[in-house]
Amino acid sequence: MGANTLIIGASHKPHRFAFKALEALQAHQHSVLLFSPKGGEIAGLPVYSTLTSIDEAVDTVTLYVNPQRLSPLLSDIIALSPRRVIFNPGTESVEAYKRLKQAGIEPIVDCTLIMLQRDQF
Repeated sequence: MGANTLIIGASHKPHRFAFKALEALQAHQHSVLLFSPKGGEIAGLPVYSTLTSIDEAVDTVTLYVNPQRLSPLLSDIIALSPRRVIFNPGTESVEAYKRLKQAGIEPIVDCTLIMLQRDQF
């Protein structure tokens, strides 16, 4: 399995892009961590209800939350020290880009599903 990818905004609903990303990441042999304030379990994986409870290394964060939901999570995301954060369509935030860059984290505006299809993940 590849380095850990954290999905923020994880969903158990198969029609949601966060769920499709989970399936696609696993199909491409990526190790996936899930976050949703609701916690629980999705597809047999535990769902973290707080970012501060994640004790595994995170290489990539892929976002499936709007900028208003992202804002209060940003400090905890930075504390995880991922290499990069992918802003999927609808998650774009100039404020977040700036804060991530200042912390030495690469913000990427793209789509996780398309990046996987292009072998550019």
